[in-house]
Amino acid sequence: MTVGNPGKMKPGVTYGPKTGSAASGASVKTGMGTSADKAASQKSNMDFILDIPLEISVELGRTTLMINDLLKLGQGSVIELTKVAGDTLEVLANQRLIARGEVVVINDKYGIRLTEIISPMERIEKLR
Repeated sequence: MTVGNPGKMKPGVTYGPKTGSAASGASVKTGMGTSADKAASQKSNMDFILDIPLEISVELGRTTLMINDLLKLGQGSVIELTKVAGDTLEVLANQRLIARGEVVVINDKYGIRLTEIISPMERIEKLR
């Protein structure tokens, strides 16, 4: 409960009703938590963030086609990409570059071995 003159109230402090002196049972909460409270709060915030899904994609290459050429494609057609075989591939999280790597095959499935992780500073620079 907050009672009093809003201009003279301190942020983070909960004031009880005005009933006389502080000894009359009015509670005052200072908002100063212990380090254990802060750690628990940070863990709770981190748990919330860890549940956010991200779309991870790896770009093998790109090309540009004219609509006429696109319409001529059929089964067995080959589309030439800009990347050379053996080039490192870009790993994207929600369409943002986070790493580079090389293609590997594991149990008949493709994977990517990370060879470079983009530093947080580089990622921030690319946002500007």
